[in-house]
Amino acid sequence: MSIKINYSYNIKSKSSANLVLFTDEKFNINGLKKYLSNSEFSYINDLLKTSDFKKNLFVFEVSSKKKIVLVSVKNNLETSDIENLGAEFYGRIKHEKKSEYFVNSDSITGKYDNLICYFLHGLKLKSYEFNIYKSKKEQKIISINVIGKKNKATAQNQLRFNAIEEGTFFARDLVSEPPNVLNPKEYVNRLLKLRKLGIKVTVYNESQMKKLGMHSLLGVGQGSINDSYLVTLEWHGNKKDKKKPLSFVGKGVCFDTGGISLKPARFMEEMKYDMAGSAVVAGLIQTLATRKAKVNAVGVVGLVENMPGGNAQRPGDIVKAYNGKTIEVLNTDAEGRLVLADALSFTEAKFKPRFMIDLATLTGAIIMALGEEYAGLFSNNDDLSNKIFKVGEKVKEKVWRLPLHANYDKLMNSTIADMQNINYAGGAGSITAAQFLQRFVTSKTPWAHLDIAGMAFSKKAANLNPGGATGFGVRLLNQLVEEHYE
Repeated sequence: MSIKINYSYNIKSKSSANLVLFTDEKFNINGLKKYLSNSEFSYINDLLKTSDFKKNLFVFEVSSKKKIVLVSVKNNLETSDIENLGAEFYGRIKHEKKSEYFVNSDSITGKYDNLICYFLHGLKLKSYEFNIYKSKKEQKIISINVIGKKNKATAQNQLRFNAIEEGTFFARDLVSEPPNVLNPKEYVNRLLKLRKLGIKVTVYNESQMKKLGMHSLLGVGQGSINDSYLVTLEWHGNKKDKKKPLSFVGKGVCFDTGGISLKPARFMEEMKYDMAGSAVVAGLIQTLATRKAKVNAVGVVGLVENMPGGNAQRPGDIVKAYNGKTIEVLNTDAEGRLVLADALSFTEAKFKPRFMIDLATLTGAIIMALGEEYAGLFSNNDDLSNKIFKVGEKVKEKVWRLPLHANYDKLMNSTIADMQNINYAGGAGSITAAQFLQRFVTSKTPWAHLDIAGMAFSKKAANLNPGGATGFGVRLLNQLVEEHYE
């Protein structure tokens, strides 16, 4: 599906062209007479008399060649509601092979900033498809022309929304790729392309990581024929700002068999999504660079493949992490926290950031607790946690905070090393995983961990997601940066 949007405003729609008009919540169309012919107005008005006004939009086929879409703009709509209207509109037109619509901005009544932008933003996010491996692709083109003299979107706002869409789609693309294509080396190659946006990309290979002492991360990937990497993505959007950079850390397990602690065969194909946290970090940094965000930020991603090869890490092995702590690996399928352990302590030591936010498809336990409605949030800082929660409610990428406590933390103690990578006592799987990660935040840096295992991929199409990879976290963290750090 190709969506082409033209914000020229000054073009005129043809009398036979499909038209999108905005009404109040009661679908009162008296104010729309000037945009409709007498016959169209009478026809629609008669049908509305017997219609269910609980609907958000109506599509009227006034002729064999023309449709008129009425979109209800209710009082006190939130921006997320407007985006959902755009997604719903897309759902009504997505089966058309070729069509053109004229969206009349003058029909908007009431004070809504950037309503057209949010409406079309929802449409575009919903329209995402990943079909590059299909031998036969449907050539669908939908052209959207925004017309009118009022409620115009500025070039800056157009750039902002486009940047968020591109960053979200980049994250979705990465997550959707099959594991025989997106191995760690190919992932690195795609990240290197971000340099054209002004992002500083630095790649650490296995020999460099060994010298740095990143044996926790390296242990995860040692059973695979594919090399492991750590990649940093630096965006310097405000060189005058001498404050510490914002940092975002992502788990990038390109495929997770579980290693020697092998996963069940059923649904193992879904483990190509285990790099979703890193994809969100990459998509976010791309978004910030594309919209020229006036902020300094760094993304750090650990890229590995967890395989049960002859050189694979064994249950019972002990490894030393970047920060010098030793870890008893009791379960090789608790590998994401081993990757993040080195990535977090490296990020804190090298960049001395204002905060660290890590994202990972870390535990199945968080899906049992929160399903596909909320990501799990764990934090050592109330201010950072509250900010993330509030912006999550605003963009509808919701998070829910769970506790951290010393009694959970001691469950991760090992009798023969500094710590173990699973809680043998059982229970609280997501919390004890977060407690493990917190041990690698050693300089009192404000830190938040987002367990996105239930949010990174959806088997059902919902809200702004068409089903499949969601890109959850790009919009959330971009909003966080916009509201509080630019």
